[in-house]
Amino acid sequence: MVGRPGVAMRLLLVEDNQRLRELLADSLNRAGYGVDVVGTVAEFFGGVALVPYDLGIVDLGLPDGDGLVAIRDLRSRGHGMPILVITARGSIEDRVNGLDIGADDYLIKPFNHAELLARVRALLRRPTELHGPILCKGNLELDESNGQARCAGKAVNLRLSERRLLALLMRRSGSVISKTAIEVALSEFGREMSANAVEALVSRTRKALAEAGAAIVIETFRGVGYQLREDQSQ
Repeated sequence: MVGRPGVAMRLLLVEDNQRLRELLADSLNRAGYGVDVVGTVAEFFGGVALVPYDLGIVDLGLPDGDGLVAIRDLRSRGHGMPILVITARGSIEDRVNGLDIGADDYLIKPFNHAELLARVRALLRRPTELHGPILCKGNLELDESNGQARCAGKAVNLRLSERRLLALLMRRSGSVISKTAIEVALSEFGREMSANAVEALVSRTRKALAEAGAAIVIETFRGVGYQLREDQSQ
């Protein structure tokens, strides 16, 4: 069901007006999305450096810089996260400039929350390499559009948290992901994940994959993090 994805979508809301960001975050949370909220360009860049967000919702008038400049800089670094601009700048020139710089959609304030959610759903449906694909590793497939995991064609029973961890590891297969990065990426809005919780989650996911006969392993790099790789013994 669009709006309540099988693999929980993580959004970054960049808005400096405290009342508005509280209202928007609440609306997005109730629609089934995990939302992190920041209010500056610096926090925007800090967030995307740590978390593989599925979508950014970015205001342009930020206290430490222009949101359009931030989007342009992000794109120049090769970052393809879909971005929805929310702003009071409503001229045709402003909208064309925003889309040309790298925004994927443009919503003029004030707007109805139903329209915001519709724009978010539309962007998350777009078939890009960064969201909504079928991730594959070894004999395992994970469909991010509906959260279904299959091993050699057979369904694998995974909890939501296990699917989220698996999606993160599969997107960055071959790279070691630090435990801290996993904590940040999988923490829910207002509820931080502890290091012990990450270890328990990895353990449960390993067990589920082993029981399903998945030809992949989650390797521990002690003191560093985790890496997903194919199991060459199978």
